[in-house]
Amino acid sequence: MNKTLTCIGCPMGCLIEVELDEAGNFLSSKGWSCNIGKRYAQEEVTAPVRTVTALVNVTDRTEPLSVKTAAPVPKSSIFDCLSDLRKLKVQAPVHIGDVVTDNVAGTGIAVVATKNIL
Repeated sequence: MNKTLTCIGCPMGCLIEVELDEAGNFLSSKGWSCNIGKRYAQEEVTAPVRTVTALVNVTDRTEPLSVKTAAPVPKSSIFDCLSDLRKLKVQAPVHIGDVVTDNVAGTGIAVVATKNIL
């Protein structure tokens, strides 16, 4: 079985052909122009991950705080992460890089501020 992916690892956007066996296991890939694409293709068909970005509420402020996961989370956990972040309220001041939660949706991955709110 073959799958065609568009690589999101760099601006090239290579079209990558991935070959899978009948059980869906990765066999090979071609069409990537760098090792980022090679790695992306295998990860995307075996254990896809994404960096989650969101806005969270700040106590006593109307302006939200932009945040992102410190590392990619499993793609299947994205909506659970967003649900957790929707419930979160942080207290100002917050600085870029501050951890606002250290285990979003039970993934073991922290969420950090991407903006200063003084």
